[in-house]
Formats: sequence, C-alpha cells, structure tokens
Amino acid sequence: MMRNQTSSTSQTIRFTLIAFGLGVGLTTLVIGGADDATPIGTKWWPSEFGPADERGAANRITPKKVLEARDLIQDGKIYQLGRLYEHGMPIPGKRHFSLTIPGLPTGLPTGNNQMVSNDELVSGEIGQVGTQFDGLGHVGCRVNGEDIFYNGFKLSEFGNPYGLEKLGVENVGVFLTRGILLDVAAIRKADRLPNGYVIKPAELQACLDTADLEIRTGDMVLLRTGHGKLWMEDNDTYGEGEPGLGLAAARFLTDRKVALIGADTWAIEAVPHESDELSYPVHQWNLTRHGVYHLENLDLEELAADKVYEFAFMFSPLRLRGATGSPGNPIAVR
Repeated sequence: MMRNQTSSTSQTIRFTLIAFGLGVGLTTLVIGGADDATPIGTKWWPSEFGPADERGAANRITPKKVLEARDLIQDGKIYQLGRLYEHGMPIPGKRHFSLTIPGLPTGLPTGNNQMVSNDELVSGEIGQVGTQFDGLGHVGCRVNGEDIFYNGFKLSEFGNPYGLEKLGVENVGVFLTRGILLDVAAIRKADRLPNGYVIKPAELQACLDTADLEIRTGDMVLLRTGHGKLWMEDNDTYGEGEPGLGLAAARFLTDRKVALIGADTWAIEAVPHESDELSYPVHQWNLTRHGVYHLENLDLEELAADKVYEFAFMFSPLRLRGATGSPGNPIAVR
C-alpha cells in the first residue's frame, strides 16, 4: 500500500449502507447499536484459527498443499515475480530506499593474501517498498479509540517502536502452495486496466472459466491488471492510482479461503476507491478481518505471456522480528 487517503467514517451505519450499495452483500455488517459493531462491521475476532493465533491464512499452507504444489511442476521453468530494488523505483509518499557500498573496499586488505571485501548499507522502510509482503500487523481499524488488528490484538498492548510484539512477519512461515493467475486484463481485452477500475466477482469467475480452474483452500491468487507495465516507465501514473479489487471481489476470494493475494499493483485494490468515504477497505477486509496476506508490486508479464495459469508458488518472508512486512522475490514454477 502506497499512500494515505481521507480517513474512513467511524459510523457503522454509513459503512454498512456504502458496502451494500457496492453489492458486497455482507451479512455480517450491522446498522449501528450492537455491542460488537465496528466501523467495518461486526467484530472479527476471535479468529477461526484460535484466539491466540498470529499466522492467519498462512495456517492453510498444510503438507497437503505443499505436495499439491509439487505435483504442478512439469518442466521446471522458474518465473521470478519480484521487482528489482533500485534507485528510482516507485516509492510511496515519503518512504525511501537507499543502498550504498561504503569505503570501496569496505574492508581493507588483510592477511598475506591481501583479502579485501565490500558490504552494503541499506536504509528505508524495507518491508513496505518495491515488491512487498503485507503482514497482519500492517493494517488495523480504530474502534472506540482503540486500534485493533487481526484477531482482536490491540496496538496499545503489542505496539513497540522497535518492533511489534504481536503479528510480526517472523510468525508467518513459508508459502509453498498452489498458485493461480487470474489475467483480468486479458479477459477485458485490455493492454492495461485504467486507474480506479474496480474488478468484480464476475470477472474473477470469467478468468477461472477461461483457464478451466477453480480456487481451492490455501491457494495463492495472482491478479494481472497490466498496471505493472508502467513500472520504471511511467512511475507517476503508476503511483497516482491503480485498478484492483472492489470489496465484492475481495469477498469472492476470502470466501474461497485463499492464503495470499498478489497483484501487479501497489495496493491490490482499486484506487481511487469505490467510495470516497472509505480508505483502503480491501486491506481491512483481507488482512484485518480475514488474515489473508497481500503481495504487491509483482511482475506478472512473463507468466501471462506464457499463459501459465496454474503453478507451484513459493515465497518466504524475511524473518524480521516485529516487522509489518517483508521484501522478497516470490517465484512461480511450472
């Protein structure tokens, strides 16, 4: 996710009416007055994985899913889905990324063999720039003055400026699972979907029908919009908005118990949003309510060009204690 927008309303009744107006049909939302009402519907905790759980949908990566992924490898071709981390890449807001090699060489000659060495110094919001994995400590919701995240964890109880004491990415583990590509740009016969384009459930189903696939529990779902073609070509347009999921399409995926959603965009969801009353509602729906992770700023062009719609997917977030996210280079293998 790249930038802040106007804060969402704190009135449950307004959120409810907006959500129904968008066709989400959320049976869990209430119209004010209930003790468990929040700005995003009824309380979402405890998790289906237990009241102490910090892994969310990563619990769906079972040995059975790993073996299912293994069986999808046919010719051994590897697709790197991560972007280069480099100077000049699209960066949200005032975040930054810098890599320098101090000294050149950093380590002066030592020993009779005159060994020299170089090290790098990296600074920046390392988990939230470039290809980025959103952990469950990344996005929450303010409820009656308390900032509440996945599984009801309160920021006042687990927040620490030197690393979160709950929901850090060190809890996630490894994703090795079945992956599927939903090429929405292709079924819309578009080179690139425009900024603000809202992907709907019918379009996701059309992608599945075209590829003769179904979504299974624990899958990784990749969404191609064509927006990634702007990366390092037109960074201004890339960063000022994007096509992506609406709330109804997000529910389509969480209803099918996916583990992870990725896209060739910086926030997974449509920006501008479906309603200017809401700020990144799909993030809250996926991460906060359902514990489903995001992988953003992916390169899906080679995968789409080869029409690879089902594959083994692999990604291991860095074990950064207390971090909200992680960099990395996810891969697909066919």
